[in-house]
Amino acid sequence: MIRSVSGLLAHVDHDGSVVVQVGGVGLGIAVSAQTLAALPHAGEAVSLQTHLAVREDALDLYGFATPAERELFAAFIGVSGVGPRSALALCGLDSPEALRHAIATGDAGHLQRAPGVGKRTAERLVVELRDRVGAFATAASPAGRVPVAARAGGGGIGAVADAREGLVALGFTPDEAAYALRDAPGDLDAAALVRHGLAALRKP
Repeated sequence: MIRSVSGLLAHVDHDGSVVVQVGGVGLGIAVSAQTLAALPHAGEAVSLQTHLAVREDALDLYGFATPAERELFAAFIGVSGVGPRSALALCGLDSPEALRHAIATGDAGHLQRAPGVGKRTAERLVVELRDRVGAFATAASPAGRVPVAARAGGGGIGAVADAREGLVALGFTPDEAAYALRDAPGDLDAAALVRHGLAALRKP
């Protein structure tokens, strides 16, 4: 199983997939809209978390900017009737935290915005994933609070994503990292966000 790819971003195809040069080989990787927006310019170094989908006639590689997005993708394709392309479209709707919150609160309408996801599929996603991926999101995003990744200004989405990855690299789960950053000030850089998250996670 190919879990990550690091190399140079060669180019972005018209269908939204990317080509990453790794050791002289160009790997075609399908990415979500969220990941696409976070990519560097062509010719620059890039690192993606990946999921390899094995079919009888093909090996399809899907790439994600963060482990949290890859984890959510894996949860989506585990639901009957949801294939990799639909799962990728779902991941592209919003940040992983916002999608988990939608699942936790039963907001199937939000999931229906993804191309190829109808009402019945969206409702099935909520029913099957609420206990698996939504429970922590409920605590992380209480009523009336905007998820930190959606705030404008300050360190921005990139800083939050970097901080979340840093906490995961330190051994915390993606859900724990998201919860730790739920009320972080919006003007902190990634390093300060990691310190904030560690402090939150150490509280009894």
